[in-house]
Amino acid sequence: MKKVKSIVVFCASSLGNSQLYEEQATHVGHVIAEHGIRLVYGGGRVGLMGTIANGALAKGGKVVGVIPHFLNSKEREHTGVSQLITVDSMHDRKKIMNDYADGAIALPGGFGTLEELFEMITWAQLGLHRKPVGIVNMNGFYDHLIYFMAHMVTEGLLKRENYEMLLVADTIEEMLVKMEQYEAPQVPKWIEKNEI
Repeated sequence: MKKVKSIVVFCASSLGNSQLYEEQATHVGHVIAEHGIRLVYGGGRVGLMGTIANGALAKGGKVVGVIPHFLNSKEREHTGVSQLITVDSMHDRKKIMNDYADGAIALPGGFGTLEELFEMITWAQLGLHRKPVGIVNMNGFYDHLIYFMAHMVTEGLLKRENYEMLLVADTIEEMLVKMEQYEAPQVPKWIEKNEI
């Protein structure tokens, strides 16, 4: 088992309608810092992104933000982080976040959060990395998505072993335990006809 020393967190650049999301993002930042884990995130100072960064910084954590030039005005880069990396494209952003992290988690978010999460889990499924990838399902935010992914398995379009690669936990504390215990499976991505 490899110790997780750095985690990339994908989450919204808005706060959402529930105060719970902001409170929990702050808590996630606190816990990551208290465990001595470096936080890597999208580099913004607004929304849940800014909240988790501020939470980690408040506890003395190291925070690395990665933001493309064109989002500086939209997400308003966080100038108080330990290190801010400005890149040319979204592709560069995701590559650097992956390179800097030993694992990835998603908090509540929108299309961007899902795109980043699914790229990371797809890379894991294809064997491009062996890092843990998970969802912190606070307040049941991802319940419908988890149900839909189980439907993919039922329909023979996703291997159960690959479905189980995506870690799910209700709290950051539970997620960190799962990430520390994670062992990447050795399964081919493709489903053969006789497996259905």
